[in-house]
Amino acid sequence: MSTEKKSFFGVMKSYNKNFRIASIMELFERWAWYGLFAVLALYLTGSTDEGGLGFSHIEKGQIMGIVTAILYLLPMITGVIADKIGYKLSLIIAYLLLISGYYVMGEVTSFTMVFIVFLWVAVGAAMFKPVASAIITKNTDESNSTLGFGIFYMMVNIGGFIGPAFSSTLRTQYGWKIVFLQAAIVIAINLVILLIFYKEKDRVKNTETLKEALGSSLKNMWEAVKDSRLSVLLVIMVGFWTMFNQLFYTLPTFIEDWVNTKALHDSIAGVSPWLASFMSGGGDSVNPEMLVNIDAGSIIVFQLIVSYFVLRMRHVSAMITGFIIAAIGIGITFYTGNGFYTILGIVIFAIGEMMTNPTFSSFIALISPKGKEALYMGTYFLPIFLGNLLTTLVSGNLYQAWSDKLTLLQTEMTNRGIQMPEVTKEFTKNDFFASASEKLGMSEVEMTQMIWDNYQPNKIWYVIVGIGIVTILALTVYDRLVIRPKEKQDAIPQ
Repeated sequence: MSTEKKSFFGVMKSYNKNFRIASIMELFERWAWYGLFAVLALYLTGSTDEGGLGFSHIEKGQIMGIVTAILYLLPMITGVIADKIGYKLSLIIAYLLLISGYYVMGEVTSFTMVFIVFLWVAVGAAMFKPVASAIITKNTDESNSTLGFGIFYMMVNIGGFIGPAFSSTLRTQYGWKIVFLQAAIVIAINLVILLIFYKEKDRVKNTETLKEALGSSLKNMWEAVKDSRLSVLLVIMVGFWTMFNQLFYTLPTFIEDWVNTKALHDSIAGVSPWLASFMSGGGDSVNPEMLVNIDAGSIIVFQLIVSYFVLRMRHVSAMITGFIIAAIGIGITFYTGNGFYTILGIVIFAIGEMMTNPTFSSFIALISPKGKEALYMGTYFLPIFLGNLLTTLVSGNLYQAWSDKLTLLQTEMTNRGIQMPEVTKEFTKNDFFASASEKLGMSEVEMTQMIWDNYQPNKIWYVIVGIGIVTILALTVYDRLVIRPKEKQDAIPQ
């Protein structure tokens, strides 16, 4: 292998066809996934007269949290299957599951069916996830892998930005079903790209049976987590992922319930009518998913700058700093109903995310014993799995009790002795709000402010930021007791 240093353009030219195809497919797959996931909380809890399903936040938390948790466990199995049957066949199966799953998910309405079909989608995503990364690994070498994975990560965020932007406009103008159809069409494009352009070369056939391969995978995972340095770090990172998940699970519905996005829209329109229209999907209020999407946009713009800054820091110091910044950012987004502070909080959170997430991956590689790097990296998804399970309680049960606008308004009307019908498909959430507003003699804006003042639904930020603070303290102790002593012994590069 040549060790000659290449220019940037020389490295860019070194990537082969399969690398480029995998990068494009990653962009489209993330477009489809985040195009749905960024608006899923709104769809699940939305009023039925607007095409939403009218589920409770507990049901929303269970669907999003449990299914996504399973998604991040499945690559341990689907990766083994892909090695056994080949990458191209694995991707064909993944795309067929995703196309059918996304479409059918827009057609079902009961909690049980939505849960099952979303799990179906998750299996397809889990079939795709390890294969895309493996193709990038197999088609890069020491001379271009660093930039190669940087490009790959960039594709993730470009897709993660485009998807919600399209969904925001589409669902505002054409209703919810078009969001699911969009996801299915985008994956169908991936299937066409795969069938026409991708050629699987130099496939090394695994001689193990599927049962043996799965057994080896689980055994290797256990061998890695027996290392206390790694297992303690993974437990600590559960806190980060629980905090991070609030961006997609909880913040969209918090914005929908409590942030006056019409005032934000009018302020933006005074500066740029085009931007206001883009962020509102042509409506008169900024869509919550467009605010959340600022996170992905910030990563696209600032990741290289932040990564360069982080290069000058110790890994754990960078992660602790990133946690602190992320906790401040997520706290701001839930503390106030002012849309401008929501934007500020999301940008601050994105900076913390950019410092933490890539550094975590790199740090696992650093603490891995020589020759066991891949083994240790295989544990990366475990804290994401546990973080999603914990998010089920925060975004579901806790939000339902403390911050759900409908629940708090129902409590207020009961306390005032005002009789109100139950929310049903015939008497929707929006009907309840309108009727309550009339009976209270308030505009809906005044009613929302009254509930905010009486019940302080933003107090959920204490729990979310509290999780961040516990994570910061735990990582600081871990650094003092485990990492710094190892660094003094030159066991871990600084």
